[in-house]
Amino acid sequence: MAFELTAANFEEAAEMGKPMLVDFWAPWCGPCKRMGPVIEELAEERQDALVCKVNVDENGDLAERFGVMNIPNFVVIKNGEVTGRQIGACSKDVLTGLLDG
Repeated sequence: MAFELTAANFEEAAEMGKPMLVDFWAPWCGPCKRMGPVIEELAEERQDALVCKVNVDENGDLAERFGVMNIPNFVVIKNGEVTGRQIGACSKDVLTGLLDG
């Protein structure tokens, strides 16, 4: 299951030392809903990474911090740095490539 990321637990999650794939989403967003099962699959498959979800309606501060203007928006963070970004719905292969890149 994807980790629910908030402003309150972001630093703790970042300190786990794993690459993070962060899915910025909202419950009213159709493409976000379609990506939900893909994110859950990745969370189950990728034990080497922390797959997270951020509800932008509830955590606008995190969305702003990462420059999220459109959703779904996927951000990869490694060692505290953004190393990849995908805006819009995409395939699992694209997200895997971002994590592995």
